Amino acid sequence: MNTLQTQQNNYLEYCKTQKRLDFKTLKAYRIDLTQFINEIPVKNVLDITPDILEHFIASLHQRYKPKTVKRKIASVKAFFHYLEYREVIERNPFNKIQIKFREPVTLPKTIPLHIVENFLCTIYRQRQNSVTDYQQKNALRDAAVIEMLFSTGMRISELCSLQVNDINLYEGTILIHGKGSKERRIQIGNDDVVNILTEYRKTFDMQIQECRYFFVNQSGNPLSDQAIRRMINKYTSLAAIELHITPHMFRHTFATSLLEADVDIRYIQEMLGHSSINVTEIYTHVAMAKQRDILTTKHPRKDFRV
Repeated sequence: MNTLQTQQNNYLEYCKTQKRLDFKTLKAYRIDLTQFINEIPVKNVLDITPDILEHFIASLHQRYKPKTVKRKIASVKAFFHYLEYREVIERNPFNKIQIKFREPVTLPKTIPLHIVENFLCTIYRQRQNSVTDYQQKNALRDAAVIEMLFSTGMRISELCSLQVNDINLYEGTILIHGKGSKERRIQIGNDDVVNILTEYRKTFDMQIQECRYFFVNQSGNPLSDQAIRRMINKYTSLAAIELHITPHMFRHTFATSLLEADVDIRYIQEMLGHSSINVTEIYTHVAMAKQRDILTTKHPRKDFRV
């Protein structure tokens, strides 16, 4: 049958079993394709024309930001490539239309280093002042989470999915499972971070062994990204920090700080797990402090006697 719903189901099954896409990618595809099917005026694959696609794309631009539109178009486009590959359609209607629009560059938001230090000091102070064992253990885990985010630059989803066997604290290495089933290994370069992770590992050993995830709550369940966001908001408030801090900002700060310290951008690309150097290059726009230092100390104008 050539109904869109049937072909969508076939395509998602193909993505799951043949392309081995992860759950989050499959979910995004399902959402985008369901929206496409519900909003176009035909229900048969063979009835879709370039004009229908152009009207759908125009409606997306009216409702969403360019980055979201780009993702939704990519989802539908991949679906039609599949239909063409399976010979469900003779001609791909996307071949008849041109899709060009400029996506504005959104610079990554970073956390000033003195605020990161203040944030960490607040967690350690909270642990020191804890009255109950429960509060003390929570503060220990919170310190381990933030130290991990800042010292490795990993995504919050990667942190939450870390298994106990992914962490080698003796060697100070972490195996990170990134996007698209890609793996990378990163070294923890600070002894204080290794020490707090080791103390956390010993304190939460029972809960960790129970669920096999490295970061857990005191009930023995894996720590969720929502729990980490709530925790960050809590310490932001306790430290009287006015800046709205998100987990991803620790990743941006990690990358920008290394770039400002003259670390080769290709090393940073590898540590962040970016498949393309183009993605990492956005941090070159953020490293203004380094740029200011270079132009102040290196530019020949400083030696002019005018």
